[in-house]
Amino acid sequence: MPVEVALTGGLRAAGLFPSPMAIDTRDKIGQTSAAVALGGLRTLVATFLNLRWLTYFSERRWDDVHDTFNTLVDLAPRTTYYWETGAWNQVYNAAAYYEHDSQLPALRRSEAWRASILRGREFLERGIRNNPGNPQLNEYLGFVLTDRNKFQAFRDPEATFAAAAEAYRIAADSGEALPFVRRFQLYALARVPSRNAEALALARALYQDSGNRTPTLQCVYFALEVHANPHGIEPHTLALGIFGNAADAYESLSRYWLRAGERFPIHGVADALKGLESELGLPQDRRIFHQAPSQATSDE
Repeated sequence: MPVEVALTGGLRAAGLFPSPMAIDTRDKIGQTSAAVALGGLRTLVATFLNLRWLTYFSERRWDDVHDTFNTLVDLAPRTTYYWETGAWNQVYNAAAYYEHDSQLPALRRSEAWRASILRGREFLERGIRNNPGNPQLNEYLGFVLTDRNKFQAFRDPEATFAAAAEAYRIAADSGEALPFVRRFQLYALARVPSRNAEALALARALYQDSGNRTPTLQCVYFALEVHANPHGIEPHTLALGIFGNAADAYESLSRYWLRAGERFPIHGVADALKGLESELGLPQDRRIFHQAPSQATSDE
């Protein structure tokens, strides 16, 4: 028995043998499905059960949707799709429903919206704990935590952006993610004031590859350099060096300036824009400080 128990534990730790099915999971899937699952066909049972949440979704029964996904991941904890889709339903579908539910008072709508997002985040983080290092789940967690439409649900911005940066780092370090994931790690890290030095080092490294020189990365890199050398760098000159010319610098920095609600660092941006406006000879009605902040997303 000791040998068998140790062998079973090792196989389960390696993901080669499933954990015992919980009694409540057996109750939820029914006697016949439980018998099939116990026979080693859990993923088959999960595939059929996956159809159930679509019915609940169409009826806006969000608690039942969530319960169904909890059962699905009990049956197939290594199937990324179930973790992602379960989180997506809570963070986006259920949250949007509560936010616009006219039958609820405004305060209850707000609280239901936030609770749904937090439940989706917890579900996704549980998926990561069950699948350590999974690049897809970590990338999705980073996306959720940096979604500007969800900022109000997470009460501690610094901790939230730090968690997003770590999730993106794990995804990027896996070697399976696309190059933009490393840039997204930087964008999250740059919004954690206590880690500006670390963010600047990453920005400098990424900037060396011309393929990384997207408008957002250039702007973040610019702001971090100014912050690190407040008296040693003239913003206008630095902008020309990073962007190459006044027109490109002004277009990128002006768009970046209007994205004030996304909490990116903006050190030196205003001074650079004023200098560029003078250099380009822009009329007053076309200058950026006469425009309201935009809610448009970036072109990364």
